Amino acid sequence: MKRLKWAKQKVKWINEWENIIWSDESKFEVFGGDGKRYVWRTPQEKYNPKCLIPTFKSGQESVMIWGCFVKNKLGPLVKLEGKITANVYVKEILEKHLLPFINNLEDKENYIFQEDNAPIHTANIAKKWKEDNNIASLPWPAQSPDLNPIENLWDELERKVRNHRPLPKNQDDLWKILQEEWFKS
Repeated sequence: MKRLKWAKQKVKWINEWENIIWSDESKFEVFGGDGKRYVWRTPQEKYNPKCLIPTFKSGQESVMIWGCFVKNKLGPLVKLEGKITANVYVKEILEKHLLPFINNLEDKENYIFQEDNAPIHTANIAKKWKEDNNIASLPWPAQSPDLNPIENLWDELERKVRNHRPLPKNQDDLWKILQEEWFKS
């Protein structure tokens, strides 16, 4: 019901969507997929290193990122490490990355920041920081990642990473490829 109410309130929006700074976190895995990997090779190529898919013996390696965009402009891509608390979110993401991005936008006072209802986003310290920095927030219905267009951007980034050659072999490779593909977009 809350999602429907939210959608009905926004149904007449046209130009307003151009002033939304869409944001989210996402996790990218070094060896993602359904576990099935196919390699086509001739019998002579059986042990050729160029025709093998690397494997790993430890747990799944991944890189957690935060990013944002507005209309037709990509914002920063930030690698998240360790436990992200509300304090870390404010100091490391909002202050160091979001604020400079907003300050470089024309008519920066007219933008509205979108984020989901994750506890780090709704914590008092985060709310106060946004208020102190005059950052308007778009109210967001709970459990609604499908409404956020950044999810499409994450899907496209995932496809580009999976099509990148060579494939990433570790977290450092993955982070480099994520940055490369993000800024190509």
